[in-house]
Amino acid sequence: MQELCDFEAGRMEQKGFRHVDHVRLGFEMLDRYPFADALARFTTGLKLLAAKAGSPDLYNETITVAFLAVIGERLASNQTTWSEFIHANPDLLDKRLLEAWYDPVRLNSDISRRTFCLPNPRRDAVPRKSEVLGR
Repeated sequence: MQELCDFEAGRMEQKGFRHVDHVRLGFEMLDRYPFADALARFTTGLKLLAAKAGSPDLYNETITVAFLAVIGERLASNQTTWSEFIHANPDLLDKRLLEAWYDPVRLNSDISRRTFCLPNPRRDAVPRKSEVLGR
């Protein structure tokens, strides 16, 4: 697919590149490559796209990894075409989907832009320091 090659090489334009395009190219990458390879390629393409637009701060590591993980999980459970996939998973077109796992403030923080952050753990699932230290 020429579009994937253009995306990875930074030949695409940010103008007109919408959320649905992110999801579709994520789907295409995950359909072709193992998760780690798809993630590396997709990350490179997004960073090049943001830099080309003059806004490298648009890139968010947490959003990228988390969205690809959701797409990958759903794709792994049901191999299908893009049309069938998005018809079965229309919630992926909602940019706020990750708010089911993440607090929006955390998701859009500087640290989430720079590195992948796990969702905030449930309070009842976090061991107290004394339990970690064995006291």
